Amino acid sequence: MDARLNVFASPTAGRFLKHIVSAGQVVTNSTLPAATQELVKIRASQINGCGFCTDMHTKEAAAAGESSVRLHLVAAWREATVFTEAERAALELTEQGTRIADAAGGVTDEAWTNAAKHYDEEQLAALVSLIAVINAFNRMNVLIRQPAGDYRPGQFG
Repeated sequence: MDARLNVFASPTAGRFLKHIVSAGQVVTNSTLPAATQELVKIRASQINGCGFCTDMHTKEAAAAGESSVRLHLVAAWREATVFTEAERAALELTEQGTRIADAAGGVTDEAWTNAAKHYDEEQLAALVSLIAVINAFNRMNVLIRQPAGDYRPGQFG
């Protein structure tokens, strides 16, 4: 399977991706826990059907020491006992923020209030930014059908 568009060879896509990666780096350097960041990226990517990002972020999380049990249970986090209350709040906000077209009211006040119990204002800003960034990456990869499975941890720096 080949991608519909080679974003790595396209000057336009390259410039665009440079800015999105730079925006993502702001979140990476925030105080939002690294494990939470990877869980959010994985869950949004699963929802959006982005195989490339799901592959990348599960491998990056595993390389950073995340357990296989937690990685296997991200899609079923509500029934899993391996996530903290803070992680559960972040995953709920991720789901609602990713599925905004599915709910007339967007993200519920309940989901926001629950996340605010566990994260300070800067961490919430990072979480919201991360949800936006991973959704942008997911949409780009799904549009071009970027193949999944060959990613190596650290491949992009």
